[in-house]
Amino acid sequence: MSKVHIAHIVIEAQTPLKVGSSAMDFLNDAPVQRDWNGLPMILGTSIAGVLRKAYGNGAKKVFGQDEGSKVLISNALLLDEHEKVHEELHEELHEELLLEKSKFLRHFETLPVRQHTAIDHTGTAKNGAKFDEEVVYKGSRFKFSIEYIEDDTEGFEKILNLLGKETLRFGGGATKGFGKVGVVSVKKAAMDLAEYTSSLNEDIGQEYKPAIADTQYTKYSLCIKPDNFFMFGSGFGDDEADMTPVYESVVEYNENSAKLSKKKVFIPASSIKGALSHRTAFYYNKAQGVFVDEVSNHDDFTGENNEAVKAIFGHKKEIKEGEELGQKGKVLISDCFKKENASTKTFDHVSIDRFTGGAIDGALFQEKTVAADDESYDIEILLEKGVDGEYVQAFECALNDICNGMLPLGGATTKGHGVFSGKWSKK
Repeated sequence: MSKVHIAHIVIEAQTPLKVGSSAMDFLNDAPVQRDWNGLPMILGTSIAGVLRKAYGNGAKKVFGQDEGSKVLISNALLLDEHEKVHEELHEELHEELLLEKSKFLRHFETLPVRQHTAIDHTGTAKNGAKFDEEVVYKGSRFKFSIEYIEDDTEGFEKILNLLGKETLRFGGGATKGFGKVGVVSVKKAAMDLAEYTSSLNEDIGQEYKPAIADTQYTKYSLCIKPDNFFMFGSGFGDDEADMTPVYESVVEYNENSAKLSKKKVFIPASSIKGALSHRTAFYYNKAQGVFVDEVSNHDDFTGENNEAVKAIFGHKKEIKEGEELGQKGKVLISDCFKKENASTKTFDHVSIDRFTGGAIDGALFQEKTVAADDESYDIEILLEKGVDGEYVQAFECALNDICNGMLPLGGATTKGHGVFSGKWSKK
């Protein structure tokens, strides 16, 4: 072999990334994977796994099983504000190349943390089901290389075309809205081994545009506006309120420069997913004639035990009668980010002693909400084709309820917050 096919790929996180390190620290249950400079990275093995699955038939021959892989994929390293990666170790210290990070890269030392909690059929948190996870900012860019050791241009381009799939997701939590990436650029070349370089900062070859692949998903567009106030809780307070909305910054690249935006209001996909899951179960049970006063065990018809929820939102792995069961969700929902300077309203609350009618000592608290304005929130939902029609009908009824103000979103919905109205479409 005298030549090697190589491509340098730049991707951008279109939603935050959850590239976990399979470890815990003192601050987070699930911190992100970091490189030797302490910057977020995506392991090449993770990228290879995603592309292998997307390749379909023939993946064993290309990505290896009994024989070695014909594809070599590097780790994806974070691009700095000059769209360069920091990939080498310091010659003298043999440690970090970056003795002092730029202002832009220092933003990645402390990343956003998402708070999660599992909800039962009563709408309250399950015991011990709260956890948090670190995520990489939306808009962050990474660069990696793909090498193909076969002298086969068509075969190499078939691999690169996998990057054109609309459903491409890197990292974990795809069904919670994480991991959607878009390709910024692909440069490919066939290089002699004598001139071959593994540096990601080298300018190689010519631009290549991956073909847009057909997907087996129905695309739903949900466009909604808040009727009054809403709050997706951050899990933290500030100097004005005990409960505050969740905000998050995004990275913005522009003409060889990059910056971190001010914090934006956003609607987390995980919250949309949770609300849709519960309401889908309701409509499916209704269609099947299953009513709460006619069943002895509600758990058999709610959550992951509900057939519609299983089919659309997936269910965890379990061993039943010696067989391993489990299914990944077939719906992909994306976070929606909006304006930076949203108006807020703080509400004061106090718990009342039902016997005396007076305030309970120490029970005064404040919650800050986002005030309604003319901004609409456009949420993308992808549902895999082939799901049973009865399940899809229940799912679409849940979408109708959001658009008609019958399914509030976010926290404090029993206080009147989180009512939206709008419309949805699909194609």
